Amino acid sequence: MNDVVRITVLVENTAGDRGLLGEHGLGFWVEIGSKRVLFDTGQGISLEHNARTLDIPLGSTDAIVLSHGHYDHASGLARALTIAPHAEIFAHSAAFDNKYARSHDGSARYLGALASHEHAIWKQAESLTPTNRTTEICDGMFVTGEIPRITEFEDTGGPFFLDEQLTEPDPLVDDQAAFVETSVGTVVILGCAHSGVINTLRYVQTLTNYRPIHTVIGGMHLRNASSERLDKTVLELRCFDVRRLILGHCTGPDALERLRSEFPGGCANCHVGTVMEFNR
Repeated sequence: MNDVVRITVLVENTAGDRGLLGEHGLGFWVEIGSKRVLFDTGQGISLEHNARTLDIPLGSTDAIVLSHGHYDHASGLARALTIAPHAEIFAHSAAFDNKYARSHDGSARYLGALASHEHAIWKQAESLTPTNRTTEICDGMFVTGEIPRITEFEDTGGPFFLDEQLTEPDPLVDDQAAFVETSVGTVVILGCAHSGVINTLRYVQTLTNYRPIHTVIGGMHLRNASSERLDKTVLELRCFDVRRLILGHCTGPDALERLRSEFPGGCANCHVGTVMEFNR
């Protein structure tokens, strides 16, 4: 049995080495035991190129997990299924809803991933597992399913809607995180943490019998966060005693700078090509 969990940043806004491509999106390659899991797919622009450059065999993907249904996390699904047609898809049922955001000029901007990829998604419908509740992906790796919204200072992070008229707010109930148990504690993998990163970590702890959270990887969607939200987020993260924050994508430059100053030596960017290993 392979006792190492290996997580490679496959898609992210920034690239960490020569030959790799950055795009606005997120995707992680998770090797756990004999299983290979693709957590988010990005837009599909850099997925295959970066995998080839990093010698990652996408064709061996056992499972594809979508953190939520926004295009920068799920639009690469069709390409991923072309490469790994037998991979099982794990996603909340609301991930394939229409999704919009209100632009600065007040117009609607489509954020969903379904429209141009509907055929590819439903072609694989027999292998689609809904994750509205906590679901095991493989031995030792789970997704949270819907995350309870408990804190008073966290919101979805933007003006998101379910309709083009921008009248029905999108609560983003499809937002979920993955977590893996390791010898040093729980490792949490975020997509955008639209449920709020503190809500997410609190829920993960309830699901793991309050084991310590060692590492948090991914996006925190704090780019539009108020100073009050940042203050409370930092305070809560200290209470969790998280040892490593490997952050990027939608976390935002101001939030990243704040978190690096608050957690010196424990906070870093998750550029494409970043690799993290943990003993199980």
